[in-house]
Amino acid sequence: MSDALKTSGMTRLRNYFLTGFVVCAPLAITAYIAWSLIGWVDSWVKPYIPVRYNPDTYLPFPVPGFGLIVALILITFIGFMTANIVGRAIVNFGERLLGRMPLVRGIYRSLKQIFETVLSNKGDMFRQVGLVEYPRKGVWSLVFVASEKETEINQKLDREGDPLIAVFMPCTPNPTTGFLMYVPKSDIVSLDMTIEDGAKLIVSAGLVAPAVKMMTVNGEQIHGALANPPLDMMPQPARRSRTASSRPNR
Repeated sequence: MSDALKTSGMTRLRNYFLTGFVVCAPLAITAYIAWSLIGWVDSWVKPYIPVRYNPDTYLPFPVPGFGLIVALILITFIGFMTANIVGRAIVNFGERLLGRMPLVRGIYRSLKQIFETVLSNKGDMFRQVGLVEYPRKGVWSLVFVASEKETEINQKLDREGDPLIAVFMPCTPNPTTGFLMYVPKSDIVSLDMTIEDGAKLIVSAGLVAPAVKMMTVNGEQIHGALANPPLDMMPQPARRSRTASSRPNR
């Protein structure tokens, strides 16, 4: 067997391994995270389930996910009770008790406001992805643009015709941490990508870029990644027709 055939065979095996790794790695990581979440919820909920209702008492093996199912049912039931007058009165009474605790009330109110903003359908979440020049001029950072709201900061720092907008600049690869900045609206470059695409770009450290729509010279849209249009789609220069008078004399 020649060296060329050996090299070709090793390259093919390496490509097969990389292809299998790309397919198996996301599945394994997703399964590991899901299994860890189920085990974490079960470890919190199962100790409070009565023995007669716990299937682990009757079966020779533990049932994974039973605590998660009980937790989902319990949370749904609490939401149903809170929607009623009696349940709302109980919740208000509990919030008044927490409001009298100096340290706990600040934590509770902050967490409640965050969850209400994230889970509500009022459109108060980040509405757009943009770019700002940070940390220096000529270097651009990806930011999530919040909705425009009139705050005390706007009243004291806004300039005429150029209001300040709250933007969140996430860190890579963990988009849940970052910096909150108030940037003039004129300094924000708006992007067409969705919030999900922006989060993917942050988590992947720029490796997973969303597809974009480009305009060719002809005015037609090309769907795909950012690149130059192919040669066959470029406009061809108009051919000049020669008349009899313009032909060279022989």
